Amino acid sequence: MADLLGPAEIRELAARLGVAPTKKLGQNFVHDPNTVRRIVAAAGLRPDDVALEVGPGLGSLTLALLPQVAHVHAVELDPVLAAALPGTVAERADAAKLTVHAADALKVTADDVPGSTMLVANLPYNVAVPVVLHLLAELPTLRGGLVMVQKEVADRLVAGPGSKVYGVPSVKLAWYAEARAAGRVPPTVFWPVPNVDSGLVAFTRRAEPVAGAPRRAVFAVVDAAFAQRRKTLRGALAGWAGSPDNAAAALVEAGVDPGARGESLGVAQFAAIAAAGVRRGYGAKVSR
Repeated sequence: MADLLGPAEIRELAARLGVAPTKKLGQNFVHDPNTVRRIVAAAGLRPDDVALEVGPGLGSLTLALLPQVAHVHAVELDPVLAAALPGTVAERADAAKLTVHAADALKVTADDVPGSTMLVANLPYNVAVPVVLHLLAELPTLRGGLVMVQKEVADRLVAGPGSKVYGVPSVKLAWYAEARAAGRVPPTVFWPVPNVDSGLVAFTRRAEPVAGAPRRAVFAVVDAAFAQRRKTLRGALAGWAGSPDNAAAALVEAGVDPGARGESLGVAQFAAIAAAGVRRGYGAKVSR
């Protein structure tokens, strides 16, 4: 069992490094050992897992992860924190099981963090969704993960069709994985104390992405469908298809009511629409 960091250790370590948490980098350091134990326990880790941690900060979660897995890749954007992490770990755990990458998680590729199987991270609030989606796209070895994000973001990520907060993040995560809420985290376990609660999101990658069309084609339809939420799909997808009538034809082919709205559709229906669009040559202007 690693020697975890408490409030006094977090503040002492930050002072020694001359580190002050910044909003720009979305830094809120967890200082409660029970919270990081809870995160690790909820992640469903196996001894042979290679954990990927984004934004390890001062190392609270890193220290809890190391005894539970074969290796930890820690990706840290702040160069001061990245340089200090190996020393912190060496004092309290097995540093041989840690590789620190001073890098932007949004630029990480499979070659950078080889063999990563589980994403377990306290993600910076301002980039949480892009980071999760980027890593699922880039790292086919990821079998799942558990991330701590702003509670509002957590609600969006796990929302299903018909929910008021169902939207682009919900559908795009569902393309890759089954996701579920895994608990709430109060602001008091962080330094500095944020103005919002946090939430845990657990996800398990699907055996295969939802069939029907390439990911880019599906995501183009999703983006268009939610860009104007009040419009029916016939109108919202008019730009994607070239005209409302074209959109309606693709929707009918996909078995979707042209009068429906994006928030009522599941990811499989979006895939069916995209597949119909591919067959009809739609979406060239908005595909990414």
